[in-house]
Amino acid sequence: MSTTTLPAWDALQPGDMLPALELPEISRLALALYCGASGDHNPIHVDTDFARSAGLPDVFAHGMLSAAWLGRLVTQWVPQSAIRSLDLRFAAITHVGERITCTGRIVEKLEHEGRRCVKLHVATANREGITRLTGEALVAWN
Repeated sequence: MSTTTLPAWDALQPGDMLPALELPEISRLALALYCGASGDHNPIHVDTDFARSAGLPDVFAHGMLSAAWLGRLVTQWVPQSAIRSLDLRFAAITHVGERITCTGRIVEKLEHEGRRCVKLHVATANREGITRLTGEALVAWN
């Protein structure tokens, strides 16, 4: 059970930023652990020789791992039960060794299915500011 509570509705404004989620450098160990946890054993994520045979310089992070980080960004701001949708688009490969920061920004306050909601723009980017994953989340208030 989450202890996260919703921020005050009246205090929220378009343009407000969620607290950023800064992640440690992506390691090969993290990718191997994600393979086991997710059941996604595609060798492109853990086998350097396989990745090179596919024309890539090295293995890279699972797209769904990056998606999970954006879910974590939102659930550190509101309880999971408040999330109505999380729609994501993959923009670029996330490489081993990169440090990723997840960000979110309120883009709109609206009513959806009879409930007050906030639409968020969410994204991951590396230290150079290159976007790796982007999308929208819809969060409902009581």
